[in-house]
Amino acid sequence: MGSYNKKIALLMLGVLLTLLHRGVQAATYVDVLDLPARPSALAARSPLLDIAQAGQRLVTVGQRGHILYSDDAGQNWRQADVPVSSDLNAVHFPTAGQGWAVGNDGVVLHSSDAGATWSKQLDGRQIGDLMFKHYSDLASAEPGNEQWAGLAAEGQRLIEEGADKPFLDVWFANDQLGYVVGMFNLILRTEDGGQSWTPFQDRTDNPQGFHLNAIASTGDALYIAGEQGLLLKWDGAGQRFAAVQTPYQGSFSGVVGKPGEVLAYGLRGHVWRSTDGGATWHPLASGVQSSITAAIVDADGRFRMFTQAGHMLVSGAGDAALQRLPQAQQSPVAGAALAANGALLLVGSRGVRALPVE
Repeated sequence: MGSYNKKIALLMLGVLLTLLHRGVQAATYVDVLDLPARPSALAARSPLLDIAQAGQRLVTVGQRGHILYSDDAGQNWRQADVPVSSDLNAVHFPTAGQGWAVGNDGVVLHSSDAGATWSKQLDGRQIGDLMFKHYSDLASAEPGNEQWAGLAAEGQRLIEEGADKPFLDVWFANDQLGYVVGMFNLILRTEDGGQSWTPFQDRTDNPQGFHLNAIASTGDALYIAGEQGLLLKWDGAGQRFAAVQTPYQGSFSGVVGKPGEVLAYGLRGHVWRSTDGGATWHPLASGVQSSITAAIVDADGRFRMFTQAGHMLVSGAGDAALQRLPQAQQSPVAGAALAANGALLLVGSRGVRALPVE
């Protein structure tokens, strides 16, 4: 066989092997929404994105569907049984036993055993249908209301685009009433512990459809933080999330607070404080340029804030500035929580680590 014929033969063999390989891949492909998270001895050192208290237990979530829990203040971690491999962005436990986690691909998970095992309540393959039906029914009941038709069309668009819209945060008032929020004004509410979900896009003052980055309670109010200066507050009388005016036009990544005081934080170290329910806001100097990515109220009632670069900042009531605390090691922080023994647990790109509270 001549060299030219050999080249043709090798080329054809390569094409055949490629087609066979692709056929095997196609035959063995499993959607991450149907693929359980794989056990990993390195899960506690893999990227983790949020952490929460479940009574005395700590529960953290992260990439590839990893959920871990600890009963000894973060010294040892066990990996939970999770039915999906989607990246998980947030976790919340309103009670010691009942908890919810959300993430990419529109996934919503529920645990009734303090985070040891999880079941899927919702994913992005269902959300478009859910929205389309809900707003189509409203459009039929009020044919002259253009808002319903527009939101039904948004539901149809989600059906066509598939399960690619992530939920970014979750909050529950108790084991029945809760919200999940995400990109492009994606927000759903449940009143039965996640057995059913109601689209809530018509109940937010967010006409431009900005991302909803976080939802949190301050004890006396419920806020949603979003991009491009969007800050919403639950209005019980109007049964909607009403816009709160702030002097800041950058994106908010979160809200932390306690009755009578709330801090909204975001890009490049920006922090704004309100002590009158969001009527007026004043800047709180952070001394850093890194984005603030997590915040908690510690056992002494002080605000502790953490940045993408790993800074730890602390503030007391009435302080004009945050104080930066030195650390022996510094790594990016995505979430923070306090353990029952007072230890501070931080999660981020390098997994989880415990620090004594100073």
